[in-house]
Amino acid sequence: MRTAELTGEVTEATGASGTANTAEDAAAEAARAGHRRPGRPRSERADRAIIDAALSLFAETGPDGLCIEKVAAKAGVGKATIYRRWPGKEDLLLDALAALQAPLPQPAGQSVREDLVTLLGAMRDSVADPCRAREFALLLGEGAKYPRLMARYVETVLEPRREVIRSVLRRGVASGELRAGVDVDAALFMLTGAVLARGKYEPGSFPPGYVERVVDELLLGLTPR
Repeated sequence: MRTAELTGEVTEATGASGTANTAEDAAAEAARAGHRRPGRPRSERADRAIIDAALSLFAETGPDGLCIEKVAAKAGVGKATIYRRWPGKEDLLLDALAALQAPLPQPAGQSVREDLVTLLGAMRDSVADPCRAREFALLLGEGAKYPRLMARYVETVLEPRREVIRSVLRRGVASGELRAGVDVDAALFMLTGAVLARGKYEPGSFPPGYVERVVDELLLGLTPR
């Protein structure tokens, strides 16, 4: 099909009285096109502008008001620039929401308590940002309307972060720092819930030592008796 299209284009360009390229010429041209050098590398500045525009529109209107045309206009790029990076708005929104989450630090692996304090401290710093807290709250509020988006968000963004904390708890059980039979998932959600819930309902209200107290209170029930 592509060969025929190329042949027709060349015939039209040369005119009826000119010498038209053959199908073999068109096929050769198509083959050369397939081996052209790749275009310019992706611009980090453009990526950042697109992500920021998507988050801004999401915060203003939610997923319903987010469209590629508006993102392109706000970011100052063409729609083609966005489509070269993301196949659709859902993929763009997932990457934008993932950008709200600062990477969790790598656990040092020496002390379960210290690792949990470090990880929860990073989460506290993230949710204490009012802009991030507002967008995260909006995502949770709109999540029921977009189950597929939420499922992908949990799978691609939240679960890898949860697994970091699970690995610390499992290591604590294996080392004897935590008692055998600990419900790892229950402990995970008690830890993260204490930070996320406070960040959602009382953003910016984390008192000094809050994360340490959360970890210490939980460890009272998890350490060997």
